Amino acid sequence: MANYTVAGINFAHFHMGDILGLVADNPDTELVAICDEDQEAATLGLEDTAEEFGLDDDQVYTDHVACLEEADPDVVVLCPSPADHVEWVENVAEYGVHVVLEKGTALTEDGYDRMIDAMEAGGGTFVTNWPLAWYRSHRTTKRLVDEGTIGDVVEVHYYDGNEGSGRFTKVEYTDAGEMHFAGEDMEEAGAETWWHQEAAGGGSLVDYLGYGTNLATWFRDGELPVEVSTETFTPEWSEVDTQSVTVAKYEGKGLSKFETRWGTFTDPWITQPQPKCGFVVTGTEGTISSYDYEDTVYVQDEENREGYEVEVDELEPPLENQIQYLVHCLENDMDPEFEPLSPSHCRESNRILVAARESARRDETVQLGE
Repeated sequence: MANYTVAGINFAHFHMGDILGLVADNPDTELVAICDEDQEAATLGLEDTAEEFGLDDDQVYTDHVACLEEADPDVVVLCPSPADHVEWVENVAEYGVHVVLEKGTALTEDGYDRMIDAMEAGGGTFVTNWPLAWYRSHRTTKRLVDEGTIGDVVEVHYYDGNEGSGRFTKVEYTDAGEMHFAGEDMEEAGAETWWHQEAAGGGSLVDYLGYGTNLATWFRDGELPVEVSTETFTPEWSEVDTQSVTVAKYEGKGLSKFETRWGTFTDPWITQPQPKCGFVVTGTEGTISSYDYEDTVYVQDEENREGYEVEVDELEPPLENQIQYLVHCLENDMDPEFEPLSPSHCRESNRILVAARESARRDETVQLGE
Protein backbone atom coordinates (compact mmCIF):
# COMPACT_ATOMS: atom_id res chain seq x y z
CA MET A 1 0.00 0.00 0.00
CA ALA A 2 1.26 3.46 -0.91
CA ASN A 3 2.36 5.80 1.84
CA TYR A 4 0.58 8.86 0.45
CA THR A 5 -2.79 9.34 -1.25
CA VAL A 6 -3.15 12.00 -3.94
CA ALA A 7 -5.97 14.02 -5.48
CA GLY A 8 -5.70 16.06 -8.66
CA ILE A 9 -7.80 19.22 -8.37
CA ASN A 10 -8.49 21.82 -11.09
CA PHE A 11 -7.78 20.77 -14.66
CA ALA A 12 -7.28 24.19 -16.26
CA HIS A 13 -3.82 23.13 -17.39
CA PHE A 14 -3.18 19.91 -19.34
CA HIS A 15 0.05 19.33 -17.37
CA MET A 16 -2.22 17.60 -14.87
CA GLY A 17 -2.16 14.43 -16.96
CA ASP A 18 1.64 14.25 -16.89
CA ILE A 19 1.80 14.78 -13.13
CA LEU A 20 -0.86 12.18 -12.38
CA GLY A 21 1.20 9.78 -14.49
CA LEU A 22 4.12 10.39 -12.14
CA VAL A 23 1.80 9.71 -9.19
CA ALA A 24 0.71 6.42 -10.75
CA ASP A 25 4.31 5.39 -11.42
CA ASN A 26 5.58 6.14 -7.92
CA PRO A 27 5.26 3.20 -5.48
CA ASP A 28 4.84 5.61 -2.56
CA THR A 29 1.83 7.47 -3.99
CA GLU A 30 -1.69 6.44 -4.98
CA LEU A 31 -4.18 8.51 -6.96
CA VAL A 32 -7.49 8.36 -5.08
CA ALA A 33 -9.52 11.22 -6.57
CA ILE A 34 -9.75 13.84 -9.31
CA CYS A 35 -11.82 17.00 -9.26
CA ASP A 36 -12.64 19.85 -11.61
CA GLU A 37 -15.40 22.39 -11.11
CA ASP A 38 -15.39 23.91 -14.61
CA GLN A 39 -14.89 21.31 -17.32
CA GLU A 40 -15.88 23.76 -20.05
CA ALA A 41 -12.76 25.78 -19.29
CA ALA A 42 -10.52 22.77 -18.67
CA THR A 43 -7.93 21.50 -21.12
CA LEU A 44 -8.16 17.90 -19.89
CA GLY A 45 -11.35 15.92 -19.32
CA LEU A 46 -12.34 14.20 -16.09
CA GLU A 47 -13.92 11.26 -17.88
CA ASP A 48 -10.86 10.53 -20.01
CA THR A 49 -8.56 10.97 -17.02
CA ALA A 50 -10.61 8.61 -14.86
CA GLU A 51 -10.50 5.98 -17.59
CA GLU A 52 -6.76 6.40 -18.10
CA PHE A 53 -5.98 5.92 -14.40
CA GLY A 54 -8.66 3.35 -13.59
CA LEU A 55 -10.71 5.51 -11.23
CA ASP A 56 -14.29 4.65 -10.28
CA ASP A 57 -17.18 7.08 -10.60
CA ASP A 58 -17.14 7.79 -6.86
CA GLN A 59 -13.54 8.98 -7.17
CA VAL A 60 -14.46 11.71 -9.64
CA TYR A 61 -15.67 15.02 -8.19
CA THR A 62 -16.99 18.36 -9.41
CA ASP A 63 -16.77 19.99 -5.96
CA HIS A 64 -13.40 20.42 -4.28
CA VAL A 65 -14.82 20.48 -0.74
CA ALA A 66 -16.52 17.11 -1.23
CA CYS A 67 -13.32 15.76 -2.80
CA LEU A 68 -11.16 16.86 0.11
CA GLU A 69 -13.57 15.76 2.81
CA GLU A 70 -14.55 12.40 1.32
CA ALA A 71 -11.33 11.28 -0.39
CA ASP A 72 -9.20 12.82 2.39
CA PRO A 73 -5.96 12.92 0.32
CA ASP A 74 -2.53 13.49 1.81
CA VAL A 75 -1.37 15.40 -1.29
CA VAL A 76 -3.16 17.68 -3.74
CA VAL A 77 -1.87 18.45 -7.23
CA LEU A 78 -3.18 21.81 -8.46
CA CYS A 79 -3.28 22.93 -12.11
CA PRO A 80 -5.44 26.08 -12.15
CA SER A 81 -5.05 29.04 -14.49
CA PRO A 82 -2.39 31.53 -13.34
CA ALA A 83 -4.84 34.12 -12.04
CA ASP A 84 -6.36 31.47 -9.76
CA HIS A 85 -3.16 30.02 -8.27
CA VAL A 86 -3.34 31.93 -5.00
CA GLU A 87 -7.06 31.27 -4.49
CA TRP A 88 -6.70 27.54 -5.08
CA VAL A 89 -3.74 27.14 -2.77
CA GLU A 90 -5.75 28.93 -0.11
CA ASN A 91 -8.78 26.74 -0.89
CA VAL A 92 -6.97 23.48 -0.18
CA ALA A 93 -4.31 24.51 2.36
CA GLU A 94 -6.77 24.67 5.23
CA TYR A 95 -7.34 20.92 4.90
CA GLY A 96 -3.76 20.25 5.99
CA VAL A 97 -2.73 18.69 2.68
CA HIS A 98 0.65 18.83 0.99
CA VAL A 99 0.46 20.73 -2.30
CA VAL A 100 2.16 20.52 -5.69
CA LEU A 101 1.33 23.69 -7.63
CA GLU A 102 2.15 23.45 -11.31
CA LYS A 103 4.03 26.42 -12.82
CA GLY A 104 3.82 28.33 -9.56
CA THR A 105 3.08 31.84 -10.76
CA ALA A 106 1.52 34.63 -8.72
CA LEU A 107 0.35 37.67 -10.65
CA THR A 108 0.69 40.16 -7.79
CA GLU A 109 3.56 41.11 -5.51
CA ASP A 110 1.82 39.70 -2.42
CA GLY A 111 0.57 36.52 -4.09
CA TYR A 112 3.43 34.27 -3.02
CA ASP A 113 3.29 35.49 0.56
CA ARG A 114 -0.40 34.62 0.65
CA MET A 115 0.26 31.10 -0.67
CA ILE A 116 3.17 30.49 1.68
CA ASP A 117 1.22 31.85 4.66
CA ALA A 118 -1.78 29.64 3.84
CA MET A 119 0.39 26.53 3.56
CA GLU A 120 2.21 27.29 6.81
CA ALA A 121 -1.11 27.78 8.58
CA GLY A 122 -2.39 24.45 7.24
CA GLY A 123 0.82 22.62 8.10
CA GLY A 124 1.39 21.06 4.67
CA THR A 125 4.53 20.95 2.55
CA PHE A 126 4.42 23.26 -0.47
CA VAL A 127 6.15 22.41 -3.78
CA THR A 128 5.93 24.80 -6.74
CA ASN A 129 6.87 22.84 -9.84
CA TRP A 130 8.52 24.21 -12.99
CA PRO A 131 8.90 21.49 -15.64
CA LEU A 132 12.18 22.91 -17.01
CA ALA A 133 13.77 21.94 -13.70
CA TRP A 134 13.65 18.31 -14.91
CA TYR A 135 15.31 18.93 -18.30
CA ARG A 136 18.70 17.22 -18.20
CA SER A 137 20.33 19.93 -20.27
CA HIS A 138 19.47 22.68 -17.78
CA ARG A 139 20.41 20.56 -14.79
CA THR A 140 23.78 19.91 -16.44
CA THR A 141 24.21 23.62 -17.03
CA LYS A 142 23.60 24.36 -13.36
CA ARG A 143 26.21 21.77 -12.37
CA LEU A 144 28.76 23.32 -14.72
CA VAL A 145 27.98 26.80 -13.42
CA ASP A 146 28.38 25.61 -9.82
CA GLU A 147 31.70 24.00 -10.72
CA GLY A 148 32.99 27.35 -11.96
CA THR A 149 33.30 26.26 -15.59
CA ILE A 150 32.30 29.69 -16.91
CA GLY A 151 33.18 31.86 -13.91
CA ASP A 152 30.56 34.24 -12.53
CA VAL A 153 27.28 34.38 -14.48
CA VAL A 154 26.77 37.84 -15.98
CA GLU A 155 24.12 37.23 -18.68
CA VAL A 156 21.23 34.82 -19.26
CA HIS A 157 19.45 34.75 -22.60
CA TYR A 158 16.18 32.80 -22.64
CA TYR A 159 13.79 32.04 -25.48
CA ASP A 160 10.85 29.63 -25.20
CA GLY A 161 7.35 28.99 -26.43
CA ASN A 162 5.35 26.71 -28.67
CA GLU A 163 3.79 26.50 -32.10
CA GLY A 164 0.20 25.86 -31.18
CA SER A 165 -1.02 28.10 -28.37
CA GLY A 166 -2.41 30.56 -30.85
CA ARG A 167 -4.54 27.91 -32.50
CA PHE A 168 -5.72 25.21 -30.12
CA THR A 169 -8.71 24.88 -27.85
CA LYS A 170 -8.24 21.45 -26.28
CA VAL A 171 -5.49 18.91 -25.80
CA GLU A 172 -5.83 15.32 -26.96
CA TYR A 173 -3.44 12.38 -26.91
CA THR A 174 -2.87 9.92 -29.75
CA ASP A 175 -2.85 6.16 -29.16
CA ALA A 176 0.95 6.43 -29.04
CA GLY A 177 0.69 8.93 -26.18
CA GLU A 178 1.76 11.95 -28.23
CA MET A 179 0.24 15.33 -27.36
CA HIS A 180 -1.98 16.90 -30.00
CA PHE A 181 -3.62 20.33 -30.00
CA ALA A 182 -7.18 19.89 -31.19
CA GLY A 183 -9.83 22.31 -32.34
CA GLU A 184 -10.27 25.00 -34.96
CA ASP A 185 -8.04 27.99 -35.47
CA MET A 186 -8.29 30.14 -32.33
CA GLU A 187 -8.92 33.27 -34.36
CA GLU A 188 -12.04 31.67 -35.82
CA ALA A 189 -13.14 29.57 -32.85
CA GLY A 190 -12.70 32.29 -30.22
CA ALA A 191 -10.73 32.26 -26.98
CA GLU A 192 -12.20 29.21 -25.28
CA THR A 193 -9.33 28.47 -22.90
CA TRP A 194 -7.63 30.51 -20.20
CA TRP A 195 -4.55 30.96 -22.38
CA HIS A 196 -6.35 33.71 -24.31
CA GLN A 197 -8.29 35.28 -21.44
CA GLU A 198 -6.73 38.29 -19.77
CA ALA A 199 -8.73 37.85 -16.57
CA ALA A 200 -7.42 34.29 -16.21
CA GLY A 201 -3.79 35.32 -16.55
CA GLY A 202 -3.44 34.30 -20.17
CA GLY A 203 -0.77 35.35 -22.60
CA SER A 204 2.64 34.10 -23.66
CA LEU A 205 4.39 36.28 -21.08
CA VAL A 206 2.64 34.65 -18.12
CA ASP A 207 2.69 31.23 -19.76
CA TYR A 208 6.45 31.12 -20.38
CA LEU A 209 8.35 33.94 -18.65
CA GLY A 210 8.21 32.20 -15.25
CA TYR A 211 10.20 29.26 -16.62
CA GLY A 212 13.00 31.54 -17.70
CA THR A 213 13.13 33.76 -14.63
CA ASN A 214 13.02 30.77 -12.28
CA LEU A 215 15.99 28.98 -13.81
CA ALA A 216 17.92 32.17 -14.59
CA THR A 217 17.69 33.17 -10.93
CA TRP A 218 18.86 29.64 -10.06
CA PHE A 219 21.83 29.92 -12.43
CA ARG A 220 22.67 33.26 -10.77
CA ASP A 221 22.49 31.86 -7.21
CA GLY A 222 19.42 33.95 -6.36
CA GLU A 223 20.61 37.26 -7.78
CA LEU A 224 17.73 39.47 -8.99
CA PRO A 225 17.70 42.42 -11.39
CA VAL A 226 17.21 45.95 -10.18
CA GLU A 227 14.86 46.95 -13.00
CA VAL A 228 12.86 45.41 -15.81
CA SER A 229 11.58 46.64 -19.16
CA THR A 230 9.08 44.61 -21.20
CA GLU A 231 7.49 44.92 -24.63
CA THR A 232 4.62 42.71 -25.75
CA PHE A 233 2.73 42.06 -28.98
CA THR A 234 -1.01 41.38 -28.92
CA PRO A 235 -2.73 40.49 -32.23
CA GLU A 236 -6.12 42.00 -33.01
CA TRP A 237 -7.98 38.72 -32.44
CA SER A 238 -6.55 38.09 -28.97
CA GLU A 239 -7.11 39.66 -25.55
CA VAL A 240 -3.55 38.80 -24.56
CA ASP A 241 -0.02 38.90 -25.89
CA THR A 242 1.43 36.18 -28.08
CA GLN A 243 4.98 37.49 -27.83
CA SER A 244 7.05 39.31 -25.23
CA VAL A 245 10.62 40.51 -24.74
CA THR A 246 11.83 41.36 -21.23
CA VAL A 247 15.16 43.06 -20.58
CA ALA A 248 16.41 42.78 -17.00
CA LYS A 249 19.18 45.04 -15.68
CA TYR A 250 21.46 43.59 -13.03
CA GLU A 251 23.48 45.84 -10.73
CA GLY A 252 27.02 46.07 -12.09
CA LYS A 253 26.56 43.09 -14.43
CA GLY A 254 24.68 44.42 -17.43
CA LEU A 255 21.56 43.10 -19.13
CA SER A 256 19.82 39.74 -19.56
CA LYS A 257 16.97 38.97 -21.94
CA PHE A 258 13.87 36.77 -21.69
CA GLU A 259 11.66 36.11 -24.74
CA THR A 260 8.34 34.27 -24.91
CA ARG A 261 6.62 33.26 -28.12
CA TRP A 262 3.36 31.63 -29.10
CA GLY A 263 3.81 30.78 -32.75
CA THR A 264 7.26 29.23 -32.96
CA PHE A 265 7.83 27.51 -36.29
CA THR A 266 7.76 24.07 -34.62
CA ASP A 267 7.09 22.76 -31.13
CA PRO A 268 10.40 22.25 -29.28
CA TRP A 269 9.35 18.90 -27.80
CA ILE A 270 9.01 17.57 -31.37
CA THR A 271 11.51 19.60 -33.41
CA GLN A 272 13.49 22.56 -32.09
CA PRO A 273 12.49 25.77 -33.86
CA GLN A 274 14.82 28.61 -34.70
CA PRO A 275 15.67 30.41 -32.48
CA LYS A 276 16.08 27.32 -30.34
CA CYS A 277 14.08 27.12 -27.12
CA GLY A 278 16.22 27.19 -23.99
CA PHE A 279 19.07 29.23 -22.52
CA VAL A 280 22.44 30.71 -23.33
CA VAL A 281 24.35 31.49 -20.14
CA THR A 282 27.35 33.81 -20.30
CA GLY A 283 29.95 33.99 -17.56
CA THR A 284 33.15 35.90 -16.92
CA GLU A 285 35.18 32.93 -18.18
CA GLY A 286 32.96 31.18 -20.73
CA THR A 287 29.51 30.40 -22.09
CA ILE A 288 27.01 27.53 -22.11
CA SER A 289 24.16 26.95 -24.54
CA SER A 290 21.49 24.80 -22.92
CA TYR A 291 18.50 23.93 -25.09
CA ASP A 292 15.29 22.16 -24.14
CA TYR A 293 15.26 18.37 -24.65
CA GLU A 294 18.76 18.14 -26.12
CA ASP A 295 21.31 15.44 -25.25
CA THR A 296 24.30 17.77 -25.02
CA VAL A 297 25.10 21.30 -23.90
CA TYR A 298 27.74 23.38 -25.67
CA VAL A 299 30.51 25.01 -23.64
CA GLN A 300 33.15 27.61 -24.38
CA ASP A 301 35.81 28.31 -21.73
CA GLU A 302 39.24 29.89 -21.54
CA GLU A 303 41.01 26.65 -22.44
CA ASN A 304 38.56 25.70 -25.21
CA ARG A 305 37.53 28.92 -26.88
CA GLU A 306 36.37 27.01 -29.97
CA GLY A 307 33.88 25.17 -27.76
CA TYR A 308 32.98 21.58 -27.00
CA GLU A 309 29.94 19.42 -26.29
CA VAL A 310 29.12 17.96 -22.88
CA GLU A 311 26.72 15.04 -22.65
CA VAL A 312 23.83 15.83 -20.34
CA ASP A 313 23.70 14.27 -16.89
CA GLU A 314 21.31 11.51 -15.96
CA LEU A 315 18.80 12.53 -13.30
CA GLU A 316 19.01 10.52 -10.10
CA PRO A 317 16.71 10.05 -7.08
CA PRO A 318 15.35 11.97 -5.32
CA LEU A 319 15.53 14.59 -8.08
CA GLU A 320 14.01 12.82 -11.07
CA ASN A 321 10.59 14.46 -10.85
CA GLN A 322 8.44 16.57 -8.55
CA ILE A 323 6.41 13.71 -7.05
CA GLN A 324 9.52 11.75 -6.16
CA TYR A 325 11.05 14.85 -4.60
CA LEU A 326 7.93 15.66 -2.58
CA VAL A 327 7.92 12.12 -1.17
CA HIS A 328 11.60 12.55 -0.29
CA CYS A 329 10.79 15.76 1.61
CA LEU A 330 7.91 14.13 3.46
CA GLU A 331 9.86 11.00 4.34
CA ASN A 332 12.73 13.09 5.70
CA ASP A 333 10.55 15.76 7.37
CA MET A 334 12.25 18.54 5.43
CA ASP A 335 11.19 21.63 3.54
CA PRO A 336 11.87 21.71 -0.20
CA GLU A 337 15.49 22.80 -0.66
CA PHE A 338 15.81 22.22 -4.42
CA GLU A 339 15.61 25.86 -5.48
CA PRO A 340 13.48 25.69 -8.66
CA LEU A 341 10.71 24.02 -6.60
CA SER A 342 11.27 25.92 -3.35
CA PRO A 343 8.50 28.42 -2.57
CA SER A 344 11.05 30.91 -1.22
CA HIS A 345 13.08 30.77 -4.45
CA CYS A 346 9.95 30.91 -6.61
CA ARG A 347 8.65 33.90 -4.64
CA GLU A 348 11.82 35.83 -5.47
CA SER A 349 12.10 34.86 -9.14
CA ASN A 350 8.36 35.57 -9.54
CA ARG A 351 9.08 39.22 -8.73
CA ILE A 352 10.63 39.53 -12.21
CA LEU A 353 7.40 38.33 -13.83
CA VAL A 354 5.29 40.72 -11.75
CA ALA A 355 7.58 43.59 -12.72
CA ALA A 356 7.48 42.56 -16.39
CA ARG A 357 3.68 42.60 -16.45
CA GLU A 358 3.69 46.03 -14.82
CA SER A 359 6.29 47.31 -17.27
CA ALA A 360 4.19 46.12 -20.22
CA ARG A 361 1.06 47.68 -18.71
CA ARG A 362 2.72 51.05 -18.08
CA ASP A 363 4.95 50.94 -21.17
CA GLU A 364 7.96 51.97 -19.13
CA THR A 365 10.85 50.54 -17.15
CA VAL A 366 9.96 49.59 -13.57
CA GLN A 367 12.06 48.91 -10.51
CA LEU A 368 11.74 45.46 -9.01
CA GLY A 369 9.08 45.55 -6.30
CA GLU A 370 7.70 48.86 -7.56
